[in-house]
Amino acid sequence: MGTREKFLAPALALGAILALALTACEKTPEPAPSGPAQSPHPAAAPPAGSAGPGAAAQRKGPADVAYDVPEGWQKAENPSPMRKATFKIPRAEGDTEDAEMSVSQAGGTIEQNVNRWTGQFERGKDDTSSRQDRKVGELSVTVVEVHGTFSGGMGMPGAAPAGPKPKWALLGAIVETEGALTFFKLTGPEKTINAAKPAFDKFVESFRAK
Repeated sequence: MGTREKFLAPALALGAILALALTACEKTPEPAPSGPAQSPHPAAAPPAGSAGPGAAAQRKGPADVAYDVPEGWQKAENPSPMRKATFKIPRAEGDTEDAEMSVSQAGGTIEQNVNRWTGQFERGKDDTSSRQDRKVGELSVTVVEVHGTFSGGMGMPGAAPAGPKPKWALLGAIVETEGALTFFKLTGPEKTINAAKPAFDKFVESFRAK
């Protein structure tokens, strides 16, 4: 071996070793990530303040109300599909019309419906209205009483005909039921309503979940 070959041999051997080392490094797999695998398409986050299905607020209470009909109240035909029941209360002596109790369900708030009822009366300085919130068993009941000149106004379909009807009165009860409020509305001449008030109070006290 010549002098030139003596110097080239170690250099060639070193180059071969480096080439093998580089090849081995290229074939070494990347280490697996230490954390959980991430989806390439992560799910979008829900909007701030949103809630899951079924979280919409609903009115609490039973679906319907059962009650005891006072003696002397006569069941009548419903004049509108909006009515669940209708009763006639015989007139007191001196009055020219019977009173009528309507039972129905509708939406809106208690406040809106109390205002609607009182708004059906043109009340003078001597006329009155009152409201009382009470518990009947597990039921939340709002009782309303109004005296004045009944003018009907924006009443429910099938309500007593528009007035004006002087010296009329209303006894009403609103029960918080699921989905919609349940209304019990007694209207008629004042003497007849005053005479029917004890029976109306017992009627309200008989309310129970149905």
